[in-house]
Amino acid sequence: MYDIQLKRIYAEISPDDGARVLVDRLWPRGKPREALELTDWYRDASPSPALRRLWHQKQITDREFAFRYSRELDRNRSCLVPLMRWCRQGRLTLLSASRELDRSHLPVLRDMLLEALAEEDSDADGGLASPPCYAGQFVSGGYR
Repeated sequence: MYDIQLKRIYAEISPDDGARVLVDRLWPRGKPREALELTDWYRDASPSPALRRLWHQKQITDREFAFRYSRELDRNRSCLVPLMRWCRQGRLTLLSASRELDRSHLPVLRDMLLEALAEEDSDADGGLASPPCYAGQFVSGGYR
């Protein structure tokens, strides 16, 4: 139902990328902002610096990293709201400088986004999903 694509920031830009959102805490080396055609650089949904450091220093396994990162996202579900908005508007391309996307934080983030979207959709009972995702559509007396 929702189209979330994972891509390296160094990969070629495609017209069908949709919203291009960099979700790394650190800026990718050697890439000027103008050349990336980003919709946003959204650090709030990336792993915490402490967790990222543990993982990069190989003090925790990939599995432990994924578990801890999903817990971080679960404790701060509001950080997913901007990404959910872009998902509802069409394709969302999550970008990272990671060399191995399958071993990065992006698959965990995509799964958490899809889960949050599904929860909102089931709570909506066929109506608009949630006030956070549709805040811009609310006008006095109801939705536009």
